[in-house]
Amino acid sequence: MKIIKVTQDDFNEWLELSLKLWSDNSIEEMQETLTDILQSSREAGFIVKNNDGKAIGFMNLSLRYEYVPGATQNPVAYVEGIYIEEEYRRQGVGRYLIKFAQQWGLEHGCIELASDALLENTESYEFHTSVGFQEVERVVTFIKPIIYDG
Repeated sequence: MKIIKVTQDDFNEWLELSLKLWSDNSIEEMQETLTDILQSSREAGFIVKNNDGKAIGFMNLSLRYEYVPGATQNPVAYVEGIYIEEEYRRQGVGRYLIKFAQQWGLEHGCIELASDALLENTESYEFHTSVGFQEVERVVTFIKPIIYDG
């Protein structure tokens, strides 16, 4: 396996994998998001390729300077997204990516790696705990429209 930093040459592979993780997004929305990551000094995308050179997963990382639950110092290296193709799961690819993320964080002055998952995403929860993350908090977010009462 080999992890490479995404460049414009890898963009379409990255896009294809990203749409599998975030299937609610349109191609145009995802292209815009990934382009922003490519141009950012605080974010990076990485693709993991198998020995045949096939892209089998990706991970997006960022440096977060704002509040991160449980963090003791800023910046915090943050796993913004991680995805492994179904047939390559439970083979150590995710663990390999997280080790890479830890090294990336250290190289950027971080002492902690953070991530999140939706409450109902039990597969992601199990993955995170299996690679050493500890749950910090659970959040339910609310919104209410403001209606003008004249």
